[in-house]
Amino acid sequence: MTPLLLFVFVVAYFLVLLIVAWYTGRNSNNESFFIGNRNSNWMLVAFGMIGTSLSGVTFVSVPGAVARDSFSYFQITLGYLIGYTIIAYVLLPLYYKLQLTSIYHFLSARLGIVSYKTGASFFILSRTLGATARLYLVVKILQDAILENLGIPFWATTFIILTMIILYTYQGGVKTIVWTDTLQTTCMLAGLVICVAYILNAMHISIAQSITAMGDKGYTKVFFADPNSKLFYWKQILAGAFISITMTGMDQEMMQKNISVKKLSDSQKNVMTMAVVMLFVIMLFLFLGGLLYLYAGQQHIMATGDKLFPTIALNNMPPFIGVIFIIALISALFPSADGAITALTASFCIDILGMNNRSDWSEEKKKTTRHIVHLSFAFLFLFFVLIYKWVNNPSMIGVILKVAAYTYGPLLGLFTFSILTKRAVRDQFVPIVCLASPIICYLLDSFQKKLFGSFEIGLELLIINGFITFIGLLILSKRTRFVV
Repeated sequence: MTPLLLFVFVVAYFLVLLIVAWYTGRNSNNESFFIGNRNSNWMLVAFGMIGTSLSGVTFVSVPGAVARDSFSYFQITLGYLIGYTIIAYVLLPLYYKLQLTSIYHFLSARLGIVSYKTGASFFILSRTLGATARLYLVVKILQDAILENLGIPFWATTFIILTMIILYTYQGGVKTIVWTDTLQTTCMLAGLVICVAYILNAMHISIAQSITAMGDKGYTKVFFADPNSKLFYWKQILAGAFISITMTGMDQEMMQKNISVKKLSDSQKNVMTMAVVMLFVIMLFLFLGGLLYLYAGQQHIMATGDKLFPTIALNNMPPFIGVIFIIALISALFPSADGAITALTASFCIDILGMNNRSDWSEEKKKTTRHIVHLSFAFLFLFFVLIYKWVNNPSMIGVILKVAAYTYGPLLGLFTFSILTKRAVRDQFVPIVCLASPIICYLLDSFQKKLFGSFEIGLELLIINGFITFIGLLILSKRTRFVV
């Protein structure tokens, strides 16, 4: 299939998104943009959040990592289930009780205005770095598969995709994203299932036979028992729990969709439904990864890692599979990128600019400011995607998890301290603690061989980061009778 024809399918898919956005974004206001008028359907939110949680990186990197890490990623997914349970029954009741638009207002009520601004700033930093890393991977695949052959440079490809995202989120925000994410998650999962079915058929093997063949290659190993290894199951499960708590429960992008649901009980059903479904979806991605490596071995295809799935789908399968792959890949990209830009806009307007507290601003001025901020983040995304292209890391899922460990750690410490203690902090010193903690973690990570020998620090760096932040806040605190 020619790159031009693939491009036509991409444009057609985008036009469908525009129609959905136009329909759902009519008569939208700032409340629609930020929290969907607190009237979102919980089943739509749950299903759409699967796509937001997975992203194009999961679609490409998780299958690509099977040859190196086997099915160990499922250990992290088991941790997600623990984390989502804590989100549903600890964090969500708190957010609903306070009727929050931005979840970081909790830090303001509990610790002070400086802590509040610090937490929001770390979210903005983390979500910007993580979302642009996800965006870069998908843009690179689209560039190599389609647009480079049409003579379009990489920066222009990124600009075009960001323009698409801006067009369908510009007006409706969360109100629109709840619906577009549902459509995109459907396309992504359908593409995943179709690719699995095709490879099984092409190799003339059953599911049971493929699992046996993967086991012979060592791909199906889930649990790793060496405590020194970064893949040790307790490390991975604990890391998964805290990753989900921070990257979902303490993340404005993910939580703004949850708190857009009218009732707490429905929001809790949303989170727990997503948690259970994610177990099956991630296992299907891992199974696909094993199939891809078996197929690559049979066809003598040398691609590995992030290049494995795109190479096979676009160069070694029939054209219709290539189309399905591209549509599914874009469907995996858009829920993570559109939600990120919308959430960053909301956080910057509400948390940094204090828009909701500006009684001297007219609704028209607030709307204009929101549009300017929205466009500014799109250009910031373009800048960071170009930075990632310059760095050119071979495995973006590793980059994203490492970024999360450094930038979500202070948020973990701030929220944990606020919830578990009744102590007050010296608010003005909180940014120093939150900056010092990632620096200490970077030094621990960089010199871990000298400090710990054969013991490897993996994703649990996030927990260490949060713990250091917690201890720093404890040192700066004093007893208080304050209760949220």
